[in-house]
Amino acid sequence: MKLIGSLTSPYARKVRVVLAEKRIDYDFEIDSPWNAGTHVPEFNPLGKIPILVLDDGTTLFDSRVIVEYLDNVTPVSRLIPETNRHRIQVKRWEALADGICDASAAIFLEQKRPAKQRSPDWIARQQDKVHLGVKAAAQDLAEKGWCDGEAYSLADIALGCALGYLDFRFSEVQWREAYPNLAKLADKLAKRPSFRDTVPKA
Repeated sequence: MKLIGSLTSPYARKVRVVLAEKRIDYDFEIDSPWNAGTHVPEFNPLGKIPILVLDDGTTLFDSRVIVEYLDNVTPVSRLIPETNRHRIQVKRWEALADGICDASAAIFLEQKRPAKQRSPDWIARQQDKVHLGVKAAAQDLAEKGWCDGEAYSLADIALGCALGYLDFRFSEVQWREAYPNLAKLADKLAKRPSFRDTVPKA
């Protein structure tokens, strides 16, 4: 199988971490819908990454769909619990983390527009989402070792990628100082090869 994505996308990183944790071999094709001559729309009509191209040519897009598929490919290192209650909690964590990424990416793209075309109100609204999302994550994590309790899961992967994206694009967001429990989790995740090998690169 082949993964199409960029080295900076937190969504592509989430998929890459899952692939590493599941020990699934794949080819990584670097492409971005923002590049001139991009081939992304040929695989995803919505023009977004990441995209997983299966061996039979089938394409999967949206990171949440891709990681759920990958978790069912092999029983090695299950990342999404089978019991409904825990499963929903993990998917809720993923939605929160992806929402932080959505708002952060919206800010990044808005700030790339010419100064006269930028909307300070829009940026402020997205910043509120980031701050409230991170605050909620810290409150929900509390003193637990992992997001879903005692077991490492997709919830930790999604949150770790969201926090890593903040470090990469918005170092001025002092979430580590404000929420030591998130910093402790991020430091623990950073020691895993799957995270260490997928640090965002410009």
